[in-house]
Amino acid sequence: MEKTDIAKYTVKDSLFTNLFQDKKYLIQLYRALHPEDTETTENELKDITIKNILVDACYNDLGFTVRDKIMILTEAQTTWTMNIIIRALMYLVQSYHEYFERRNDNLYGSKKVKLPKAELYVIFTGKRVSKPEYVSLSEEFWGGEKCAIDVKVKMIYDGKNNDIISQYVTFTKVYDEQVKLYGRTREAVTNTIHICKGRDILKEYLASVISAIEMCQEMDLPVSETIKKVAGKYKLEENEAEAWVQRYWKKERGNQ
Repeated sequence: MEKTDIAKYTVKDSLFTNLFQDKKYLIQLYRALHPEDTETTENELKDITIKNILVDACYNDLGFTVRDKIMILTEAQTTWTMNIIIRALMYLVQSYHEYFERRNDNLYGSKKVKLPKAELYVIFTGKRVSKPEYVSLSEEFWGGEKCAIDVKVKMIYDGKNNDIISQYVTFTKVYDEQVKLYGRTREAVTNTIHICKGRDILKEYLASVISAIEMCQEMDLPVSETIKKVAGKYKLEENEAEAWVQRYWKKERGNQ
């Protein structure tokens, strides 16, 4: 990989994961999925994303519960595959397992445990002519035959009224356009940031990253350490963080 290259899929993936770790944006996602609920607050959302502790372990993009009543698992995908339904099932089983462990529930006892209602979503940002609203395990793998288990995943292709989903989808499209022009390079990343910031796409989030870079520079941290701090805080690959820092490091103060 050339020094100027960026890992193939990490830019969009890392932004999605990091964006919704912040409850300020997570509540926006929830409200986009449930516009009828105007009462739920940030404090009633709990991150339950499966952490990738082991390289070959099961992990997902995003999971959260709402007042222990709803369990929402959301994946961001650019490639169309029905295998996402199977993965969603695996994520759901693991998430329920961890949920019961956190609560110390006794699944072998006679008392019925509480079980949050599951909602499974995929935000698809790739190109596709046919755009089904839902995909299901039984329909795709067993021809719709009744079976002991089924999984239904809601497909999302864009948001509404410039909501947080719409902004994320727009970000991915701008990035894809820049990749066509410049390849998977730092230039593609920095141009995407600049364009989206100018269009008020994820502007507040992007500004927070820029602010973190400026703060490091005010503290007289060297470029190398700033890159590591930005990568750590925003869950970026180091070459992605370097693209950010190169774009917003104030040159008049010099590269240290």
